[in-house]
Amino acid sequence: MRITGKVIGVSLLAMTAGCGTLGSLNPFKEKDKNPPAKLVDIKSPIPARIVWKHSAGKAGLYVFSPALAENGLYVADNGGNVERLDAATGKSQWRIKAGTDLTAGVGSNGKVVAVGGTKGQVIALDAANGSQLWKVQASSEVLSAPAVSDELVIVRSMDNKITAYDIKTGERKWFIQRTTPPLTLRNAPGVVVAAPNVYVAQPAGRLLALALSNGVPRFEVPVAEPRGTTELERVSDIGGNPVVLGSDICAVTYQGKVGCFDVQTGVPRWTKPTSSDVGVAVDQRFVFVADDKGAVAAYGRDAGASAWKNDSLANRVLSTPLSYGRVVAVGDYQGYVHLLSREDGAMLGRVQLDSSAIKSVPVVAGSNMIFQTQDGTVAAIAVE
Repeated sequence: MRITGKVIGVSLLAMTAGCGTLGSLNPFKEKDKNPPAKLVDIKSPIPARIVWKHSAGKAGLYVFSPALAENGLYVADNGGNVERLDAATGKSQWRIKAGTDLTAGVGSNGKVVAVGGTKGQVIALDAANGSQLWKVQASSEVLSAPAVSDELVIVRSMDNKITAYDIKTGERKWFIQRTTPPLTLRNAPGVVVAAPNVYVAQPAGRLLALALSNGVPRFEVPVAEPRGTTELERVSDIGGNPVVLGSDICAVTYQGKVGCFDVQTGVPRWTKPTSSDVGVAVDQRFVFVADDKGAVAAYGRDAGASAWKNDSLANRVLSTPLSYGRVVAVGDYQGYVHLLSREDGAMLGRVQLDSSAIKSVPVVAGSNMIFQTQDGTVAAIAVE
């Protein structure tokens, strides 16, 4: 089966159990159909600089996002390396081998670091020195970074089983399993802890809230309903991590919608049509989306009114955006971080980290923005 004419920000689409796997997609194989937009010179770019760079290992076919907790920045790679960096300087504080190749990471609460290994292993490390605390076996492959609370490590595996493990012992405390549609994105739908709940991005465009203490469902709401006559047209998985801010939880789906919901009840505040597989950024005023065609858009957080849209990065396979200060930053398939105006979407500047794709979710550390590329460059960017 072949897909043409679509830019997919993840490496693969995959059938669920027993149905086979669709091959890797190269969005630029048919160069005449959807070429990536060429970058043009920016007049009077804003002052932006790389504060520090660090070389972690390569991600391979997976996506590893940095995790910030209590001034420590935790990074990992496909080869099994896990490392703690000083968030301000990028200096390595410890680096260990997990004993297996890794497929997901990193989750941390500043005391425990959790990653996912090949064939569904879940490994917990001491954040102070990297020593292994425990290792357990999940029910299937883990692609999403584990979520770590004060008492639990919560993992979503590819069979859509959500399992909570005791943070000290690795003992299974609770689990819940949801069915999956015949065709899903092979991406890393996120798990987010915002006590007293844990929020899980689901296939088919659904957002699930569970009680953190025991896994009892609090609500399950559609961000978007699957549409279309074929299974491919009906793929509408939530992309990336939902984001909780104040009384809102916001998320976006592939071939569906972006929207915000009441964090306690799931009642929708607003939804708007769009398509993205890389998640949203949320600040006090706006919700930002990088869609699957390479456009970056801002919506009013209170009611979803369209604020602006910038399509100058068409087909450049964009990352999850990041809002910080006066800019919205987004990575692309060539290792560039593009800096857009938060207020009107105008292109303000760009910085290149290396020549590989940026697929990870960036984070803010102090006055810096932290991005990680597929070749393992971890960099802090400051905008003056």
